[in-house]
Amino acid sequence: MDDQPDDRQALNRWMAIQAARVGGVVLAILGLLIGEGRVPGPPWLGYGMLVAGLAVIFVVPLKLARKWRSPKP
Repeated sequence: MDDQPDDRQALNRWMAIQAARVGGVVLAILGLLIGEGRVPGPPWLGYGMLVAGLAVIFVVPLKLARKWRSPKP
């Protein structure tokens, strides 16, 4: 039995990683705008969103890639 993902599954995984990155960027930008007072909201929420967005950008794609890594032959 072959554990290699097929092309469709690999594409779906790649798109999930890219969606996580884009979502993190959107979250970070929105947090920055809230923190700077350009969008209504408490500054602490904005800076918290900024930190969470940066964590999503840098941590989630690595975790997903490690989880979905192809087994060594």
